[in-house]
Amino acid sequence: MNLSIYFKKFFNSSQSSGIILIFCVAISLLIANSSLGEGFQNFLHYEIGTHLFHLKYPIHIWINDGLMAIFFLLVGLEIKRELVEGELSSFKNASLPIFAAVGGMLVPATIYTLFNSGTEFSNGWGIPMATDIAFSLALISMLGSKIPNSIKIFLAALAIVDDLGAILVIAIFYTDQIQWIYLLISFGIVAFLFLLNFLKVTRLIFYIIPGLFLWYFLHNSGIHATIAGVLLALSIPTNASNVQISPLEKLEHHLHIPVSFLIMPIFALTNTNIAFHSGMAEGLISTLGLGIIGGLVLGKLIGINLFSFIAIKLRISSLPHNSTWSHMLGVGFLAGIGFTMSIFIALLSFKEQFEIQDEAKFAILIASFLSAILGVIILSLSAKKNKFIDDDSDE
Repeated sequence: MNLSIYFKKFFNSSQSSGIILIFCVAISLLIANSSLGEGFQNFLHYEIGTHLFHLKYPIHIWINDGLMAIFFLLVGLEIKRELVEGELSSFKNASLPIFAAVGGMLVPATIYTLFNSGTEFSNGWGIPMATDIAFSLALISMLGSKIPNSIKIFLAALAIVDDLGAILVIAIFYTDQIQWIYLLISFGIVAFLFLLNFLKVTRLIFYIIPGLFLWYFLHNSGIHATIAGVLLALSIPTNASNVQISPLEKLEHHLHIPVSFLIMPIFALTNTNIAFHSGMAEGLISTLGLGIIGGLVLGKLIGINLFSFIAIKLRISSLPHNSTWSHMLGVGFLAGIGFTMSIFIALLSFKEQFEIQDEAKFAILIASFLSAILGVIILSLSAKKNKFIDDDSDE
């Protein structure tokens, strides 16, 4: 096979990005538990940038708040395209991920609180609310055309609503201080972006430059800056026509390969370097560990499917096209992959309490691993059982 054709097929394969992502997780864990671990941590905490305009941050901040804003931009573009012309264009389909995400936040937080109310761990109730959008989407993409495209879109929409909810929780309950001036300026930039859309401005550069300022002001406001990517995506013009390529579709096309094969692997490599020690295992049977594992593995599954069932029975929503409840169960488990966002909330919940942080990290890792395995198994079995419904999958 011609080498250029091979690379083209590789980069166009959704499974390839998932394989690279899992490989990066394995490498990260190996580094963290080797003699290279301390040096790698020092590298991630090395500050780059300029003090001018307060733009000098550790490398891990540039990755988590900067590069991941681009990832959220791509996901936001995909969601908006589906809202305008795809699976989420009807109210019944678009409302289901919202109901599912609300259930997927409330039930895990409740389970955690039942275990930890009145204990030293009570402040960590936000930990199991989060879904790691990068890892959950990477795993479902590895299943390729076996899974209806509507289910992949449903998981993406659910995960982004879930993460926006987690960001709001962080902003309200885990942020020490919000800089209201910066936040008000951010609102003004968002209004300007949507004004550009209203005036039918189509050149992407007129959106990208204000988007960079939006990221800067949101980051300095104390709000997690990745939300800037979503807000920018929602302002980019698109259309319901398949004939003319819209600015949104152009940007989505350009971002696909760098996000899938550069940004997400870097994110995985730098955020899963968890060093194991004996005390972490003991934390799994503490109320902290049980609350996290119960919340992510069972809470996500129950909350997403219970709220989805209620919304469908009340005829507010409908199941994603060509999907079954077995698919929904698989998605419920995949949404239990809390990983990086859960770890981030754990660090905020237990500031300077490093032993508790380590126990929480290990519980999140175990819960995410269990959720990933169960989700992939159930979705794989669903694919075998429901081969006849997969005709419209295009991935």
